[in-house]
Amino acid sequence: MGSRHVRFTNRNGDQLAGVLDTPDDGPVRATALFAHCFTCNKNLKPVRRISRALNDAGFAVLRFDFTGLGDSEGEFADTNFSSNVDDLLAAADFLADSGTPAVLGIGHSLGGTAMLMAAADISSLRGVVTIGSPSRADHVRHLLVGGEEMLETDGEARVDIGGRPFTIRRQLLDDLAAQSVSARAAKLRVPLLIFHSPVDRIVGIDNAAEIFTQALHPKSFITLDKADHLLTNEDDAAYVGSMTAAWASRYIATAGAAVEATATSHAAGADAAATDEVVATTGADGFRTTIRAHGHPLVADEPAAVGGTNAGPSPYGLLASALASCTSMTLQMYARRKGLALESASVAVRHAKIHAQDCEHCETQTGKIDRFDRVIAMTGDLSAEERSRLLEIADRCPVHRTLTGEIEIRTVEQE
Repeated sequence: MGSRHVRFTNRNGDQLAGVLDTPDDGPVRATALFAHCFTCNKNLKPVRRISRALNDAGFAVLRFDFTGLGDSEGEFADTNFSSNVDDLLAAADFLADSGTPAVLGIGHSLGGTAMLMAAADISSLRGVVTIGSPSRADHVRHLLVGGEEMLETDGEARVDIGGRPFTIRRQLLDDLAAQSVSARAAKLRVPLLIFHSPVDRIVGIDNAAEIFTQALHPKSFITLDKADHLLTNEDDAAYVGSMTAAWASRYIATAGAAVEATATSHAAGADAAATDEVVATTGADGFRTTIRAHGHPLVADEPAAVGGTNAGPSPYGLLASALASCTSMTLQMYARRKGLALESASVAVRHAKIHAQDCEHCETQTGKIDRFDRVIAMTGDLSAEERSRLLEIADRCPVHRTLTGEIEIRTVEQE
């Protein structure tokens, strides 16, 4: 997916960090705003997997870090549930100001609870999705075991949440207790989709039942059979993303031309759409790389065996593709110019590293060199002489000449 790092300011003046994921190809149907779980961050693997599944269905997704978490500014100890809701509203304002208003609100765990609270104040929303979300904001009190007594006496405590230390203050508990999520769910005026696992040990299934009972129709519920709370199984997260896209399609019309154009422009960047260059972007996780080649979207990746997800050809696969496609085009161009009966030309290319001593015609005699094996299949009423000539022409394709000629690569950092 195409990813663009963004920053926007919350109501306290803190800069919040986010990532806007967009489809690799085709128009943006709509934009979703994603709220992560308590003390999590935008780069949690399930969040990225859900975003990727939505991207594949044509949705853009903004995932961001709440105040004091991940790459966002501010102190986590100064935050509470209400500040999370405010951060969501700031993110929604950012999308609206960018010309890509959020029409779908998605929240995981307490992020879903916060989305329910914020939904009424995001006028562009056409649907809300919760994933393993508690029906009461103060549900997170059970995560503060060992710190509640200190909070009562000192007003501040250092607690361990999910294996990481956090400083929290009494105001967090007071704020959580003051929230009425059920009341907000009952006033929700957009369709609601609830995902929950019956074996969720962090947030019990009864929470989903309470939200579902309070909410008005249209509302839907999907069971995440055997899934854990954090959706650590990649298939569970992908399922949530694909089912969300299918459900939302019923309620969300195709985005207008302005939304489509703005999202594409922001995601790819003006430079990526230029006709004389190729731009490749790789995120911090894995090797999946989005490419804008002269305005056309492509994806590169590495095989799973070396840490990739095999979502696209490797860089060497793309290089071999360039040689193969250039060769077949060159053969057809020559055949048309000479009036040869070449119906089709299929070129298979394989790349390998070989020992230099195994190459009879190479100047290099030590170490390893790159070898491209090219096999050409031609169909048509061609004589033996014509076929031989076409094989010679294959070596004249521009990419072949580039690979076998002198190359200069200049590298500078963008200012």
